[in-house]
Amino acid sequence: MQNWKNLGKRVYELRRERELSQQEVADAIGVSQTTIGRIENGKIDVGSSTLLELAKFFNISSDYLLGIEEE
Repeated sequence: MQNWKNLGKRVYELRRERELSQQEVADAIGVSQTTIGRIENGKIDVGSSTLLELAKFFNISSDYLLGIEEE
C-alpha cells in the first residue's frame, strides 16, 4: 500500500532532521530497531498503536505520516 511507503519516507526524514538513530526512536516508542528499519523501508504494515506512538513522538499527525496531508 502506498501509504506505508509514505510512512517510511516520512519517518526516515523526521528521524534524520532530528539527528536520531533508529534505536533512539525504537526505544522511545517501544519497538525494536529492526522494526523502525522495516518501517522506513516500507517492508511492514504498521499497526494503529505504532502509528499513533510515532505521531506522538514526532509531535505530528498520523495523516502527515501517511502522506494524506502535507503539513
